[in-house]
This record gives sequence, C-alpha cells and structure tokens, in this order.
Amino acid sequence: MIDLHPSYLVDEQAQRKAVVLSIKEWTHVLEALEELDDIRMYDEAKARKDQAVPLEKILQESLADYSS
Repeated sequence: MIDLHPSYLVDEQAQRKAVVLSIKEWTHVLEALEELDDIRMYDEAKARKDQAVPLEKILQESLADYSS
C-alpha cells in the first residue's frame, strides 16, 4: 500500500478543489496505476481464450511481411 500524505487546495467555502502530492508519492501512484493496467490487460487476454501463438512465429511473419 502506498503511504500518501496529500495536501489539498480549497476554495473560499473550504471545498477541496485539488490535491498536491510530492513527486515521490505521485511516482508511486503512477507505477501502481500502470501495474493495475497490466493486470487488467492480462485478465482480458486470459478471458478471451484465444489460441496462443509463439512470439517467434509472429516475429518471423512480421519480418517476412517487411521483406516483401
């Protein structure tokens, strides 16, 4: 879990309008979001149950298309 220490910018009515994080905390948030996105994409790919194709085959086909 990320230990955040946010500061808030408020308007005249003391309503929160923005959040301020340190660069280190913001970097941790971005890394966590990227990891969650990777997990989501993995779960979606796994759910499709498409036939697996070896990377080498895809690369060979791509190189063959490029050579033509």
